Amino acid sequence: MTLHFQEYGSGHPLIILHGLFGSLDNWHTMSKIFGESFRVFAVDQRNHGRSPHSDVFTYEALAGDLTEFMDEHKLESAHVLGHSLGGKTAMVFALTFPDRVSKLVVVDLAPRAYPPVHDEIFAAMLPLDLRKYSSRQQVDDAVATKIPETATRQFLMKNLGRDESGGFRWKVNLESIKRNYDEIARAIETDRTFAKPTLFVRGVRSGYVRDSDAPEIRKLFPQAEIADLDTGHWVHAEAPQEFSRLVLKFLRKN
Repeated sequence: MTLHFQEYGSGHPLIILHGLFGSLDNWHTMSKIFGESFRVFAVDQRNHGRSPHSDVFTYEALAGDLTEFMDEHKLESAHVLGHSLGGKTAMVFALTFPDRVSKLVVVDLAPRAYPPVHDEIFAAMLPLDLRKYSSRQQVDDAVATKIPETATRQFLMKNLGRDESGGFRWKVNLESIKRNYDEIARAIETDRTFAKPTLFVRGVRSGYVRDSDAPEIRKLFPQAEIADLDTGHWVHAEAPQEFSRLVLKFLRKN
């Protein structure tokens, strides 16, 4: 699958993978910062952003997409950074293709299974007949009946685009994501390890990475460092300066 991407800067390659319902646009500011030191590839994962849609939505497929992407761009190895869904993609990729990863950065996700926490998003977005709406505000008002939180809604509304007829469409493949939700919520189960430098960045107020996750993290990633920032789940958006300093220090370290 040919993934949509945006490239920044020069130097050793750094691939950035966004989270569920996100896109590379969520990482534009951080990509520019990292692009001052690295050749950054911010990527839309399948079923997101401007990358192709597919009925297949597994971590094996997402990791395979990344292998194809690196081959296409003639990248033997790269640093890989992933947030949330992208973090689990990055973990699976590093465990499956360790020679292709120089250093690994996982942002606010552990390798364990997660309960379904996105039901209200599917309930808000899937039933909408977007043909009925003539403005973004009307769509936003409709989504607000199920998702009153402004910040969450603003994030989701970045998925609203125009189709060929000029009407609205969701860029994200909601049907495939919902159908495969159990797959993307599952734990990583493998006998493999990734023995290269790894950084887990935890938003301490999010609850996504618990103290009890540390043994499994270090079992799969024996060189893992776990660093805490006083944020929720959107670590890079809530504490951009602290996050960028932390990641750059890790990536630059010999």
